[in-house]
Amino acid sequence: MQSSYPKATFGGGCFWCLEAVYQEVAGIREVVSGYAGGHTANPTYREICGGSTGHAEVVQITFDPEEITYRELLEIFFVIHDPTQRNRQGNDVGPQYRSIILYHDDEQKVEAQKVMDEVNTSGAYEDSIVTELKPLESFYVAEDKHQDYYQNNAWQPYCQVVIKPKLRKFRETFSSKRKAA
Repeated sequence: MQSSYPKATFGGGCFWCLEAVYQEVAGIREVVSGYAGGHTANPTYREICGGSTGHAEVVQITFDPEEITYRELLEIFFVIHDPTQRNRQGNDVGPQYRSIILYHDDEQKVEAQKVMDEVNTSGAYEDSIVTELKPLESFYVAEDKHQDYYQNNAWQPYCQVVIKPKLRKFRETFSSKRKAA
């Protein structure tokens, strides 16, 4: 039963990018694009793009901890986006594109902080990470057209230029974590 699996919620730029990557990770049961981390109830994509809702574009990942751990999800997260860019990822600019981890419980909070500290001291990035760490208060599912975006639109220029390189990086770095073809 899917509801018995834990969830993780991350934002690292456009949710289409994170969704495409996590859909390829072994042990992932579901990836849902949505909005979280802000103050507006039931926001729309148009409102999110305006930047005044406080929400970030995020993905909520349902995973089987027997197959992939929360820590491994975090390790992937810190490789597939640039956590040193404040309120942006590349050409996607605004607070809705910030790097954010929304933890579901104290265990996730502790693990996320530990991984963030390790990333900061690892030298993987020239600058310090600016990833926000806060509790998940609400998650709002994005409109249907934003779900499975890469799977449904891989030919789109944004998918080719922005998402495809992130998928390539994931596939090269975490080949052992990919779902069987």
